[in-house]
Parts: sequence; structure tokens; C-alpha cells
Amino acid sequence: MFSYDDYREIIRIIQESGRAAGYEEALHKDSFVIMRHDVEYSVERAFALSQVESEMGFASTWFFQWTNNSYNILSRRSGEMIRDMHARGHQIGLHYALNGLTDMRLVRHQILKEMRILSDMFDFEINRFSVHRPTEAILAENIKLPNILNAYQDDFFTFAPQITPETELRVKYMSDANHIWRYGYPDRDTILGNPRVQILTHPFAWTREGYDNRDNYATLIREKYIEMIDSIDGECKDFCEYRDEFLSARLI
Repeated sequence: MFSYDDYREIIRIIQESGRAAGYEEALHKDSFVIMRHDVEYSVERAFALSQVESEMGFASTWFFQWTNNSYNILSRRSGEMIRDMHARGHQIGLHYALNGLTDMRLVRHQILKEMRILSDMFDFEINRFSVHRPTEAILAENIKLPNILNAYQDDFFTFAPQITPETELRVKYMSDANHIWRYGYPDRDTILGNPRVQILTHPFAWTREGYDNRDNYATLIREKYIEMIDSIDGECKDFCEYRDEFLSARLI
């Protein structure tokens, strides 16, 4: 369920629906299908999945974290990949981490601040955000800022404190969080059977092979391990005599 072929099938269904839309377009439509990605852990995996989309003539929205211990979006390599994605027509946004903030006034201020910084660094406008692990308070707040798009605002997402089968959902929302499809799977019946749909994926979960959760975790760690070795080797040669030894080591 998490291979590139599985992903291509989801995109084919969205294209078949004729309702693929970005957030700006969806604001003015009665029916839409939004594809969104919150990027955790790996810019490289986001870049690879964006290439799958581009090969199909499809583009979507990718939200990157500013404060993340697993990747640095302002590094030269990450910046090159993100700018390439933008040049291919993908929309880039901020995946905002609360980092303990609960004061909604400060949350709004910080979101705007981080988007301004990223806009300056990338030389194109960042005007959309999604919240990383949103609390009920954040979802209930329904944050709307002038000329800014929130992936969780009520135009694109239906919030209810307690979702039951009887809850009326203006927007059908599906997410692959924790390597599990929550709130339904984006198959043909679900996508075509709901007038307004938002699909969230986390690109680290998707690979050519479509690993299960355990093996995906193992390959992700291996990729980050190699990335760290390459990064150190690119900066200095203090450990060059150990490089091959550590690259060949079995981590998992």
C-alpha cells in the first residue's frame, strides 16, 4: 500500500476525477481533491515522490518543517531539491511545529515570521502552512490569516471534537499517518464518491518497493546514516580512512 505503483494509482484516480485542485483553486470550487504532503525526516524522499508526480503530469503541495532535527531545509542540497520542485510546478509551504506554544496570538505571529524567513531564503513566496501534529485547540481555532492558506482551515478540513459515523463531514479527509491509512483509503469509490477531498501523505512512508512499517524504518535509518557520513566527508577529511568501514557496517 506504500509503493510508488500504489501512489501512481491514487494519482490516476484523482486525474480521472477531473477535480484535482490546489488550495487557491479549491477556495472557489464546490468540489475538489487536494493532495498534500507533510515532510518529516527526509527531503530526499519528498523529492523522489515529487518526481513520481511530475512524470504523471501532476503537481501538489509540499509542507516542509523549519525546526526539524532530521533535515535542514536551508542546506544547499535541500534548497536545490526544493527549488527544483517549485520550478516543476509544485507548491511549497511551511509545516509549522508548535514547539510547545499554546498562545494563539503567538502562534499566528510565529507562523508569519517563519513563512517570511523561508520566502526570503528560497526567493519565492511561501503563503501556506500546515501544523505539525495539530492539537484540538489548534484545529478548533480555525486559523485564517490575510492572504495565507491554512491546510486545516474549514474550507479544506472538517473539525469535530468527536468524529462518529454520523458526523457530517463537509470535506473527506484521509491521512497515512503512522503508516496506516486513517479515515479511509483513497481508492476510486472514496475519491469519486465524495465531492470535497483532502489527502495527506508523509513522503518518508513511500518507496519504490512499498516496505512495511518495520522495513521502511530500517531503510530510512540507513539512508540517514549514509547521508550523515557523506555530509561529514564533504566537510572535512578527518575520518576518511574509516568511511568504507562504516558504510559497509550493517545497522539493521
